Amino acid sequence: MAPLSEEEEKYVRLALLLKGVTPRAVRTYFDSEFPPTYLQRLVLNKGNRVVDSKTFDVTLMICLIRNLTSINHPINGFDSLPLPREITPGSDLARIKYYRNELAHHDSNTINITYFNAAWRDISEAVCRLGGQTMYQECQELKVKILDQSNQEIMLEIKQSLEEMKELKHTLDNLEIEHSSVSENLRELQTSHNTLQTEHLKAMESWKDPIPWNIRGIFILIDTDKS
Repeated sequence: MAPLSEEEEKYVRLALLLKGVTPRAVRTYFDSEFPPTYLQRLVLNKGNRVVDSKTFDVTLMICLIRNLTSINHPINGFDSLPLPREITPGSDLARIKYYRNELAHHDSNTINITYFNAAWRDISEAVCRLGGQTMYQECQELKVKILDQSNQEIMLEIKQSLEEMKELKHTLDNLEIEHSSVSENLRELQTSHNTLQTEHLKAMESWKDPIPWNIRGIFILIDTDKS
């Protein structure tokens, strides 16, 4: 495999941070709000099975926290990037959620250095406040450590997924163009149909009485005289 460019490497590191470290930080806070015994009672009526937060993804954990606890919501809600001065648990969860969504909808396999540094600072500081100093140190090490072969393979998977997404988007764009073309053709056909229908009605009207009314009046007078 060809070496990663600097911007490709930044993409991989950010993906590893968001998919590897941040879920554990969110889970640490989640477990403080929903201890295992309480969590078990909470979902007892949903099937009476053993429940472990390790089976929950970040989206589900944040959803439960924001809806079932008294956590303070960020000023602009959980769906926006919080203001820099907001450092509450709710704001840190929103930061992580925001950057995860950004990466999920990113249409390239590269990240520029300016965005990378800002995102890394926001995310790692949120991880520290939610998960502790040890996780923060893990973030700092991940930022500079040499990526091994397994990390390189992640890049291959990302590239393949992006190519598949591009092909799908191209197909959807073509379908949209075809749909627009078909719609336009249908409109033209409808217009032509309306025009033909109007002309047909006019023709039918003329066939009903092909003799002009003034000429027909003369014929009526003639017939009357003959009588």
